[in-house]
Amino acid sequence: MGRRKVEIKRIENKSSRQVTFCKRRNGLMEKARQLSILCGSSVGVLIVSSTGKVYSSSSGDSMAQILKRYEVQHADELKTSDLTEKTQNYLSLKELLETVQGKLEEANVDNITIESLISLEEQFKTALSLTRARKVYVYILSTSLTAFGSLFPEELLRDENKVLASHLGK
Repeated sequence: MGRRKVEIKRIENKSSRQVTFCKRRNGLMEKARQLSILCGSSVGVLIVSSTGKVYSSSSGDSMAQILKRYEVQHADELKTSDLTEKTQNYLSLKELLETVQGKLEEANVDNITIESLISLEEQFKTALSLTRARKVYVYILSTSLTAFGSLFPEELLRDENKVLASHLGK
């Protein structure tokens, strides 16, 4: 008698989902350990649960060494993805600038109301604070990946919240 095929979809029952997560996480960690032993390879597994808790396991080398090797081998890809993000951010800000310039040219500068100017200023402040927060987040994320273990996702989110709160307070 064979095992039935399990349909892969989200488990709605919270306790069943947690039990399944724990069993599958432990199974994955065991398979990674076996792969390391059988093949003599360095294996690193990093799992973040839906609650944000981080589970990590490494065999052979430490997780920091594995991540460092990955970063060195895939530096071009990481730079490309960072460049892609910056390009998208640039394009959205350029579009916002063109929209604002169009509105300014459209409506004679002498006829603009104070309320409109205040609204425009707030939009600029919001765009600037979001850009700065994203820059800080990317910087923190990149430094935490190079020195793995210094910050976990919960701490990253707390730090990002502090940065955003400080920007909103200004």
